[in-house]
Amino acid sequence: MRHFFYWLILGILGFSLLTACNHHTPQNISSLPKQPTAECRMVKHTMGETCVPIHPQRVVTLSSCTLGNVLALGVKPIGTTNEVYVEGNSLSSINGKTDGIKLLGLSQPNLEATLLLKPDLIIGVDWFKPIYPLLSKIAPTVLGEIDFINWQKHLSFVAESLGKQEVEKALWDRYYQRIEQLKQALGTRYQGKKISFITLGSNQLYIDSKNSFSGSILSDALLQRPAAQNLDSTYGAFPISFEELEKADGDILFVTTYSSGGKKFLEEKQQEPLWKSLKAVQENHVYYVDFMSWAATHMLGTDAVIDDLFKYLVNTP
Repeated sequence: MRHFFYWLILGILGFSLLTACNHHTPQNISSLPKQPTAECRMVKHTMGETCVPIHPQRVVTLSSCTLGNVLALGVKPIGTTNEVYVEGNSLSSINGKTDGIKLLGLSQPNLEATLLLKPDLIIGVDWFKPIYPLLSKIAPTVLGEIDFINWQKHLSFVAESLGKQEVEKALWDRYYQRIEQLKQALGTRYQGKKISFITLGSNQLYIDSKNSFSGSILSDALLQRPAAQNLDSTYGAFPISFEELEKADGDILFVTTYSSGGKKFLEEKQQEPLWKSLKAVQENHVYYVDFMSWAATHMLGTDAVIDDLFKYLVNTP
């Protein structure tokens, strides 16, 4: 990250990719000869081995988690996909770092638009296996495994693909330095306190478990979770009914929504007695955070989550 609902998105994505591959193959891509790369090195990935440029200049990323990691490693892609739409600007979560990057699609890349960008390297995740043959005709393409509860592995894959392993090490050094600064700033203020994090979609509520993207950051900061959230789950999150809302309660409650349907669902539930009965609500300790940051599953997202923890847990009275 990311969440249970991402596997629903993944199912939609897989269908759309297969449909695109079977019915919308641009002739000018399928007939392209494989382009040799003069100076390259081999990278292992889910589709085998590919010789990638030693110093790529025109990188395309497939998926928001790949995009965030590439940006964190100091490389600005020329184009990207972004599987989750955010109202107003689907790339808004990267805090202005996406200016000038062409959006190539949400559920799948527009192959002809990708071809026109003339990339020299395409990096993505294994969702895009069905169109790998077409992508590899456009440019050397590497697809890494994506497991949202082991999001750190994708950062390492992207770093290897770009030859940025030293930068990756520096990013982790900085991450743990920020975590230590946060722990020192928190002191004993939240000792014994429970920190809850929930996401609302259209007519559905999800709880983040301990092994989610945001959960891993909270754990590193030694922040405790409510009993119902202090566990690992297959997808890093799990749905609950609104009648089970007490599982979402805590001394501090972080809330996010995805899609306009999530915002409407939250507004409706905020008027109900069950929501108003939550301890965090009654004590005015509910904080609304950005979905694309707290579900990021990339290194740029860690900064956004840590910034929010400083903002609401350290600097808020």
